[in-house]
Amino acid sequence: MKVAVASGKGGTGKTIVSTSLFLSVNDAAYIDMDVEEPNGAIFISPEIEREERFSLPVPSFNENICTFCNACAEACVYSAISVIPQAKKVLFFEELCHSCGVCKYVCPEPGAIVEVPKEIGTIRVGNNGNFVEGTLDIGIPSAVPLISGIKRYIPDNDVVILDSPPGTSCPVVETLKDSDYVILVTEPTPFGINDLSLALDIVRELEKPHGIIVNKHNEKVSLAREFARSKDVEILLEIPFSRKVAEGYSKGIPLVDIEPEYRSNFKDLIERIRVTIS
Repeated sequence: MKVAVASGKGGTGKTIVSTSLFLSVNDAAYIDMDVEEPNGAIFISPEIEREERFSLPVPSFNENICTFCNACAEACVYSAISVIPQAKKVLFFEELCHSCGVCKYVCPEPGAIVEVPKEIGTIRVGNNGNFVEGTLDIGIPSAVPLISGIKRYIPDNDVVILDSPPGTSCPVVETLKDSDYVILVTEPTPFGINDLSLALDIVRELEKPHGIIVNKHNEKVSLAREFARSKDVEILLEIPFSRKVAEGYSKGIPLVDIEPEYRSNFKDLIERIRVTIS
């Protein structure tokens, strides 16, 4: 069972929820998909057993063989290639390349285009395969390929927690699309609810079962409850605002170690999710 933990914006408590789920459930795996800023390891303290560089194939052009027919440029829907026949030159814009391989496929001259590996990030595996995280290299324009690559390392555990990137962009969709259930974490502020609404639209477009966890809950503020009623979505859990939790979290202490009673809450939550999707 793959449970994704997502949020419409950063800072809502997505990682505190995902690490708490992992630390509360037997036979669980934690996969940090937030490759631009992974921080689950701060709270889990995994023993890293292997580290691998992840690469994508990108084209390399041999202008001594190329006839400058322009077939590759015409086939590239991302405008990553420009052919200048008069100058006998091929311009390749690597940042636009999606590694689809179509340029090599349509090239009529054998050897004019070859694919070479381009490293884009690092994948780390630890805790006997139950912890996986990726780190995108600085300057790489898209996190989607690395997130897709991380999925190859997901173990066959009973429960797999996918810690999604924040927001509503392509990396989030790539993370959520293979999940069985999505937990949306929000804070009860106007900004939090606005971004929760955007995230909820994506989850429903993907037709994923889902529910909400409200972090930093305040009994005097009803924004999250009102939103949940208006959108007919279940609030799975409310985590009250706590200075003790905030101070511990700032030191890298997991919620379930600061407040051990939450372990049973998260265990029960997983069982409720299991019933929902069964």
